[in-house]
Amino acid sequence: MDRWALELQIGRLVVGHNGLLSTPAVSCIIRKIKAIGGIILTASHNPGGPAGDFGIKFNVANGGPSSDTVMERICQVSRTLEEYAICPDLRIDLSRLGRQEFDLENKFKPFRVEIVDSVELYLQLLRNIFDFNALKGLFVGPDQLKIHIDAMNGVMGPYVRRILCDELGAPANSAVNCVPLEDFGGRPPEPNLTYATSLLDAMKGGDFGFGAAFDADGDRYMILGEKGFFVNPSDSVAIMAANLSSVPYFRQLGVKGFARSVATSTALDRVAKAMKLALYETPTGWRYFGNLMDSGRCSLCGEESFGTGSDHIREKDGLWSVLVWLSIIASRKNPVEQIVREHWATFGRNYFCRFDYEGLDPRAAFYLMRDLESVISDKAFTSQKFAVGEHVYSVERADNFEYIDPVDGTVARNQGLRIVFTDASRLVFRMSGSGGGTGATIRIYAESFERDAERHGRETQVVLGPLIAIALKISNVHERTGRRGPNVIT
Repeated sequence: MDRWALELQIGRLVVGHNGLLSTPAVSCIIRKIKAIGGIILTASHNPGGPAGDFGIKFNVANGGPSSDTVMERICQVSRTLEEYAICPDLRIDLSRLGRQEFDLENKFKPFRVEIVDSVELYLQLLRNIFDFNALKGLFVGPDQLKIHIDAMNGVMGPYVRRILCDELGAPANSAVNCVPLEDFGGRPPEPNLTYATSLLDAMKGGDFGFGAAFDADGDRYMILGEKGFFVNPSDSVAIMAANLSSVPYFRQLGVKGFARSVATSTALDRVAKAMKLALYETPTGWRYFGNLMDSGRCSLCGEESFGTGSDHIREKDGLWSVLVWLSIIASRKNPVEQIVREHWATFGRNYFCRFDYEGLDPRAAFYLMRDLESVISDKAFTSQKFAVGEHVYSVERADNFEYIDPVDGTVARNQGLRIVFTDASRLVFRMSGSGGGTGATIRIYAESFERDAERHGRETQVVLGPLIAIALKISNVHERTGRRGPNVIT
């Protein structure tokens, strides 16, 4: 990267110690040093290593992912390139902190490379957001909170050790799999119930009151309570929103509004309504939140894919999310499960799940989605009723989600097929090229709202079974893909 940057006439290059940076830390540093942007080389939450996935992300000057307009321009320019050059003799010691300068034949004299302690820079930001004394209090005394944190052999190991253990005082054995490995130890570093099984098993034993796992680049997270109580990501962002007063940053600056992706449950909407704040529904992709935050419209945003963040940076932020949860626990002095159940009692419960069909033939997936759009776009579909057992679902509306950015008016079309029923239940279908390997991925999201507290303890798959049956019927996903079921259920 350093040799390539030189030939692009970049005069100053900032690199994380040993070449490691979490995605949230990249956003933090871009904003701190007022860089023109940053490049992240990552497998994200997909399998890594020589035979695994590898991605390149470009973040712009606000610290967030580049917009569709920027990406389209980059694509256009890439088609005109005929050659590129590198400086093969340049040698930079990524293990040595500090500035290294090189007198080379280029526009800038000298060419400067800075190796920074990204953990320390990120920690400085967190100190200005959270009450570290309150967080330290969780880990002392007879009622101290026992936590279990799985870094999944991604980039988060050094951050977890330095911040949670060294700075906040959690015991060193609270953190596991903290050595970054290029293949993440041979498992997908995806913090969900399918892949973070070692965390789930540890939590089920009942020895720990709080558990969390992070993906490879540190922007996604999963929260578990005692005995493996799972916090759905859509619930997580809603619970954070309802308890932001536990965090000094929000007490000082106030809360402007909330945003969620179209695929995320409407649990956050109910909190926004109760707090009389604006709620923005966006396409999936963190770049859509950047304009809202830059314009002062949004303080907290989240996606169902285990990503939550705020306007402290312009990326989703796993460790920040964990510290918000710990701040809520410190403030309310309640365990995770009680906090979740009390939230449901106040706002109602949004039962939610996601089915992932990964590694599909791209053509088969494309035609499946095309035909499904034709079905739901028919005028007769909006008056259709579906009977599954004792349940009858009446379609209220259906569309292919289109987003008009309230800041600059740009339009994003074809962002997901939505079916909304009269009882506020929803089905959403999305196709993407990413997932746990090659090929296309089709995701089906099901949501059902329950106000009655007596019915909040039911199994999610039992509640959503009728909706899933409708989704499978109208999409014919099993017949058209040859699959017998999804790869992952969240």
